[in-house]
Amino acid sequence: MATLRAGSARGTSPAQQTTAPSPASARSKGQMTPREALEATQEKDMSKVIVRFKATGNAPIMKQNFYKITASNQFRTVTAFLRKELGWRASDPLFVYINSAFAPALDDTVANLFKCFGTENHLVVNYSSTQAWG
Repeated sequence: MATLRAGSARGTSPAQQTTAPSPASARSKGQMTPREALEATQEKDMSKVIVRFKATGNAPIMKQNFYKITASNQFRTVTAFLRKELGWRASDPLFVYINSAFAPALDDTVANLFKCFGTENHLVVNYSSTQAWG
C-alpha cells in the first residue's frame, strides 16, 4: 500500500506546486490593479492616425484626401467628418469601406482599425453614395 504525501497526488512535490500571485508581486511584474486599469482606459489617447479618403463610384472627389484624426475616436466621427467635408446631409446615403473590402462598425475605434488594416502608415477609407462592395 502506497502512502500519499502532500502534493504527490498529481505527481508534483510541494515545491513544484504553484499558487496564485499575491497583489504585491503582481504589481511588481507590471500588472495593474483593477482601479489602475479603469483609470488607464478612461484616459483619452491623443495620438493621431492619417486617414486617406478615396472616392468610389459616383461620389465626388475631395480636394484634400489626407486628414489626421485622433486615434481614440470612434469610426462614427470619421463618417460625420466626411459628411461635413462633402456637404452631405444626414439623410443622404453614405457607404464607407476600409481598404475597398468591408464596412466597419461605427463603434470601432480608429486606432483599432489602423492597427489591423492600416497600409503604408495610413488608413484607407473608401466612400460612395451607392453600395460599392457587399
